[in-house]
Order: sequence, then C-alpha cells, then structure tokens
Amino acid sequence: MRAVLLLALVLSVSAAPSDIPSCSAGTLYLTLDTGSMVSAEKIATVLKRHHIHATFFLANEPTVRGDHALDDSWGDYWRERVAEGHHFGSHTWRHGSLRSDSPYGRITDLLPSGQKVLLDEPQFCAELNAVDKRFTALTGKVLQPLWRAPGGRTTALALQWAPRCGYTRHVGWADAGFLGDELPSEKFPNAVLLQRALRTIKSGDILMMHLGIRSRHEPFADVFEELIAGLQGKGFCFATLP
Repeated sequence: MRAVLLLALVLSVSAAPSDIPSCSAGTLYLTLDTGSMVSAEKIATVLKRHHIHATFFLANEPTVRGDHALDDSWGDYWRERVAEGHHFGSHTWRHGSLRSDSPYGRITDLLPSGQKVLLDEPQFCAELNAVDKRFTALTGKVLQPLWRAPGGRTTALALQWAPRCGYTRHVGWADAGFLGDELPSEKFPNAVLLQRALRTIKSGDILMMHLGIRSRHEPFADVFEELIAGLQGKGFCFATLP
C-alpha cells in the first residue's frame, strides 16, 4: 500500500501544470492603475488564468459605467481581487497631478477638471488616506504603505510628507515597464507596444498599465494576455510590491 501511495504521489507531481514559470529569467512587478476601468474584468480574468498577483494603485476615478472606481458598484470587483491575493496602494483620491511646491509649504495640485488647488500637509495626507478609508470600507482590507502619484509626478514636499501620512514608498516604473497603454493607438498600435515590451523588459522591472484608458481606440488589454504569456514563456515570474 505504501508503494502504491508513493507512486501516486510521483505521478501527481509529474502531472503538475508545465506552464508554471521557472523564474529562470527573473522576477517582474506588474502594477495596475485604475483609469476608466473599461478593461478591468478582462485584465482580472487574465491575471487569474495565469496565476499572477499584481499591485493595484487606486484612485476614485470616473469609469465607463458612469460611476467611480471606488463606488459601491465596484465593491464585488475589489473584494474578488483581495480574495485572490493582490496588493493595493493609493493613487490619490482625486487623481490630481502634483505640479510644484510653493515657498510657503503648499503643493500645487492640478485636478482632472483643470482646477488648481493648494494642498498643505494634512490635505495631502487626506488625498492619500481617503483611498485607504474607502477601500477598507469596501473590502475590510487596508492598503499596503505604497503610493503612486498620478503621472508619476512627485514634488519634494510630497516625498517628504507621504511617509508621515503612512506611505513609506512611492512606486514609479521602469522605462521598459512603461507599457504605453495610454498612448494614442494611431501612433503606437498594440503590435508595436507588445513587441517593444517583450524585447526590452528585464528582471526586476516594475511594469505599469491601466485598467482602462478612454482615449485609446485600440485597448491594450486586447494584447495583455499575449504579453503575459510571452513574458512567462521567457521564464519570468511575477510578484507583488513591496
């Protein structure tokens, strides 16, 4: 009986999926910003199918549904991602672009509406922490101590204040990891972006894309699975931050 059980164990191991990456090429860190959320479900399906854990950066952005990414209507989506083991950081509540520091201790924040606002330290912390409060209310999970400024634009004050707000690391991305899903598809078609990524991405790179971009006519999510399969085929694994 013991020999039979041992044989069964050996056979079960040998029958394990062969598509699990060996990590022979190294590790990559996939990060996903909210955006319009038009491709959110498609991307989530690919992540699950390829057993990939990503790091999401959340802002309360308007979506193609006519709601916002952190509304109750997206609660099931985020709860499912939590259950799958992904990580989450703040992308600021209003997704404003941090433009400059003033001499009197304020950050100029350009909101998507075009309005400029001045943020002191408590107001800046509120932009980061409002995401955490809302995400916790939706999912019961707190964010990792990570943040990403919209567009990757930071200022000296923002980098000084963020750790005091509870966010110890600002996360940018590697040059090769800029997947280009926000670029105009007329000039940067998916085939070009896909081949560039497969050719230039290297171990340790942080990759960045969005869960949807309104302005792009050819959604990059259409080639997302080709990208993931291609990178895994090269021997890359994926891990979460930090």
